Amino acid sequence: MLQPVHVGQKSLADYTHLAGKDVIEEVRALAEPLRGVHVTHVSATAFGGGVSELLYTLVPLMRDVGLECDWQVIYGQEEFFHATKQMHNALQGDPQDLTEEQWAIWHGYNELNAEQLRDGMDICFVHDPQPAALRTLVPGKARGWLWRCHIDLSTPNPATIERLMPHLREYRHSVFHLRDYVPDGMAGQVHIVPPAIDPLTPKNMALAPDDAAYVCEQFGIDVDRPLLLQVSRFDPWKDPIGVIDAYRLVKAQMPEVQLALVGSMATDDPEGWEFFNATLSHADGDEDIKILNNFNGVGAIEVNAFQSHADVVIQKSTREGFGLTVTEALWKGKPFIGGDVGGIPLQVEDGETGFLVNSPEACGERCLELLADPDLGRRLGRAGKARARQEFLTPRYLRDYLRVFSAMMDQA
Repeated sequence: MLQPVHVGQKSLADYTHLAGKDVIEEVRALAEPLRGVHVTHVSATAFGGGVSELLYTLVPLMRDVGLECDWQVIYGQEEFFHATKQMHNALQGDPQDLTEEQWAIWHGYNELNAEQLRDGMDICFVHDPQPAALRTLVPGKARGWLWRCHIDLSTPNPATIERLMPHLREYRHSVFHLRDYVPDGMAGQVHIVPPAIDPLTPKNMALAPDDAAYVCEQFGIDVDRPLLLQVSRFDPWKDPIGVIDAYRLVKAQMPEVQLALVGSMATDDPEGWEFFNATLSHADGDEDIKILNNFNGVGAIEVNAFQSHADVVIQKSTREGFGLTVTEALWKGKPFIGGDVGGIPLQVEDGETGFLVNSPEACGERCLELLADPDLGRRLGRAGKARARQEFLTPRYLRDYLRVFSAMMDQA
């Protein structure tokens, strides 16, 4: 029932010119004692979100440095993903807990998947709350268990975290983006590992300005007029409604401005289409607002083109675990405006590598400031790219996980 995910091949050596020789050598030194260790990643979906993007790079690189690494996606039907979407929202602060029926659905699917999980792993690497009960259900199937939280647990719904916590405490090792996300009561050793982007994927590789403009033109963008952009899931926490409100404030003073909202629809987010339609409704037929997703033919290259061409990139989240789209924008040297929440301030120093805001009004004001002063945008963009190169590229991410694996194997 668990589905294996097939990934391509990657070579750590290819990243040397981007990440630097020192970090590459450190990764190889850490990997050598772990050669042959079997790691299985378990997640809820193989596409449509940050976790899957990370694993499509991380799994082949772990193989390249000598680990026996694979990736399995759990089985779930619509009822399961409705329950886990509610769990996701509650863990990020939504006041509505799961119903008893939803908790039973979550646990039942975990039981189904636990039965099918392979035996004999050195490390079972479980991602996010959807499969979090696996460790409780089949502890003997792996020598070591690692739970990776990709969301913001700083202010969870008390009832939800209380119900989930007995399962989380079973993991001797856990990983969070930020120390602030670690909920009270976590047991074992907690590791802090912020995510990173792969600079060599089609979404992040260097794209010529003419090529980026050509792609944007295919989606109705007037490439001679200023463009605001947000790339994210269609999710209330990402606040595309607030981005439209900010755009309208800019439009009142700069009528030529355009807005693109670009996102992907994921299998583990059944509410995505509802909020996509709500966003369309809020746009109210404005022809200068383009609302696009992967079903419109927007893939990695297209996202790259939009990010590379945009005059200002926005991520106006109201809650955000980390925000890989922030790193993507910084890596492309773009002027950036983000919500002052979650993992965004970890990446963006206000006024130095971008701007942080707390309202549509502030977002609109910063957009006008950047559009009126291209030199300011270029300065912020250069500083942001340097920050991304130093802190948020894949080799550093791999290095941090190898350190975690080393600690786990020492205790096994």
